[in-house]
Amino acid sequence: MQPLRRLLLLICLTAGLGFASPAKTVAGEPVDVTLVLAVDVSRSMSAVELEIQRQGYAEAIRSDEVISAIEQGPYGRIAVTMYEWAADFSHHEVFGWTLIEGRDDAERISRIILEAPNFGRNRTSISGAIKKGVEILEASPYDGFRKVIDISGDGPNNQGERVVPARDEAVKKRIVINGLPLMTRGGPGFGFNIEQLDAYYRDCVIGGPGSFLVPVTDWEQFPEAVRRKLVQEIGGVDPRNIPVMMAQAEGEPIDCEIGEKIWQQRQWMFDAQ
Repeated sequence: MQPLRRLLLLICLTAGLGFASPAKTVAGEPVDVTLVLAVDVSRSMSAVELEIQRQGYAEAIRSDEVISAIEQGPYGRIAVTMYEWAADFSHHEVFGWTLIEGRDDAERISRIILEAPNFGRNRTSISGAIKKGVEILEASPYDGFRKVIDISGDGPNNQGERVVPARDEAVKKRIVINGLPLMTRGGPGFGFNIEQLDAYYRDCVIGGPGSFLVPVTDWEQFPEAVRRKLVQEIGGVDPRNIPVMMAQAEGEPIDCEIGEKIWQQRQWMFDAQ
């Protein structure tokens, strides 16, 4: 009987019947990517721009291209969460970790995005957004083959910790940070923004293997930019094969503390109110 019992035990272990491996017990449910959408709602953006941003994310998540990218992954599912950010103490969850395996899941998330309250907040702390993204990824109930923080924003870091150390700490934890710099005009706090925001994101914000950024120079580009960006993040596509405007690797390095310096020079604009 003893040899037979050993044989039965071997069969159970091989087939995974009744014996959970330690790795599966510790780790969460495997997915192709755990994706954090960190969306800028600082007051440098107008109410109209905030609404366009919401619409763009909602349309992109339920688009055929994004759903197809999800379904074609090795696991055929991703986990996504979204929060809005401004100052390093200002983070608002739009929805928590949610599994997307098909169109029904994507449609449900799209409705949540469109129905959530929408209003701006003070200051711009990209470093705070990155640190919050790391915290959320580390607490995720899902085990992403790739871990990504997707940051959109229309200005440089001007509050909280410096952005480069926050970026570097995230990259050390094998987290990829991608950027969606909004190089648009308008909004009540436009005076705190910079012309070369794409170069700023290139040098100071994005990081990790395969990281990339997609600049948006006009709000009409936003829905398409988000859609293509999500497809790449989900599918891990080579950015050279995607026909979307990318920041060039060439160019003079930019001052990663330019946002803090601009704030020091112009904060009287808010102090005088």
